[in-house]
Amino acid sequence: MDSDLASSKAWELLRRSLSRDRLAHGYLFIGDDMDSLEVGAEALAQTLNCSAPPERSPGGTPMDPCGQCPNCHRIAARNHADVTWVRPENKSRQISADQTREIVRMITLKPMQGFHKMVIFAGADRMNTSAANIFLKTLEEPPAGSVLILLTTEPSRLLETILSRCQRVSFGVRPFRVGDEVGRWVTDFARKAAPGSTGVLARYQLLGTLLESLAAAREVIEEQLTATSPLAKYPDATPVQKEQWEDALTAAIEAEYRRRRGEYLAGLQAWLRDVWLRVCGVTGESAFFPTLESATEAVAARLKVAQAQNNLESWESTQRLLHTNVQEALALEVGLLRLTL
Repeated sequence: MDSDLASSKAWELLRRSLSRDRLAHGYLFIGDDMDSLEVGAEALAQTLNCSAPPERSPGGTPMDPCGQCPNCHRIAARNHADVTWVRPENKSRQISADQTREIVRMITLKPMQGFHKMVIFAGADRMNTSAANIFLKTLEEPPAGSVLILLTTEPSRLLETILSRCQRVSFGVRPFRVGDEVGRWVTDFARKAAPGSTGVLARYQLLGTLLESLAAAREVIEEQLTATSPLAKYPDATPVQKEQWEDALTAAIEAEYRRRRGEYLAGLQAWLRDVWLRVCGVTGESAFFPTLESATEAVAARLKVAQAQNNLESWESTQRLLHTNVQEALALEVGLLRLTL
C-alpha cells in the first residue's frame, strides 16, 4: 500500500470503521487531488477482496490488503472481474445513463474472483441527471455484498440525496498554491491590466497565451499517462481489454487536463479576489499575489465594489461553464472579455 495513504487520517478513519465491522455500501471520497482519491479507492478495493489480509477485525472484516495475492495484483492492474472503474465517456465527458444502467445490472451478479462486487466512480460529479437518478435507486437498496465508491473533487455538484447516503471520507485539501507557469501567466495578465490597456487586442493576446500553455500541458499529460497505462505494460492483452484500457486512458487524460486547466482559472480567480479586497479597503497579508501589489492597486482604483464583485462572479461562471460541453476557446474568450478592468 502507498506509504502516504497508510499514514493518512483518511485511511485511519476507514481502518477504524472496518475494525468495528462497519462496512458501508456507499463511500464518498472527497479531496482536491483525483490521483490520491483513486489510490484510496484502489486500496479499499484490495482490502475488501484480499485473499490473505495481514489483519482482520473481530468479525472477520479485512483491515489492510496484503498487496501480494492474485486479487490485489489484479485490482492494481485494473483487470479484476469484480472491481469496475467508471469514468466520464470520451465525447460527452459525462457518466451517462447507459453506463449507469450497465453498472446496475452488473453489480447484482455474484462475485467471480473476489468477495465483493465493487464499483468506483472516478469523477462522480460528472454523472448527468438521468445517471444520478438511476444510481440513486441502487444506492438506496444496494445488492448484498456490493460496495460503491464515489470519487470527487467537487462534491457540491452531486445530488444531496446521494451525498446523504454515502459515508464521507475526506482526503484533505491542499493549501492553494500557484505554480510557476500559472503565476507567470497571471503576472502577465495583471501587469497588462494595470495601465488600463486590456482592450480587445490585449485580451486576445492573453487568451492566445493561455490556450498555448494549455495545449502544451495536454501534450505532457498525454505522454505521462500513456507511459504508465496498462496498454504499455500488457501488449498481449485481449482486444476487449485493450479497448477498455484505451477508454480509461482517454478519460484519465481528460480528467487530468481539466485539473490542470482549473489551476490557470483558479490563479486568475485568486488575483481578481486580491483586486476585490483592495477595492473593499482590505490590505496586508491576505493577498494571494503580494508581488503584484502595484498592479492590483492600479486596477482597484478604477473599480467600484460592485464591479470587482461582478468580476469574481463572472469568472466563477466561466469555470462552471467549462464543466459542460461548451467549446473551451469560446468560453474562455467570452469570460475574459466580460471582465471589467
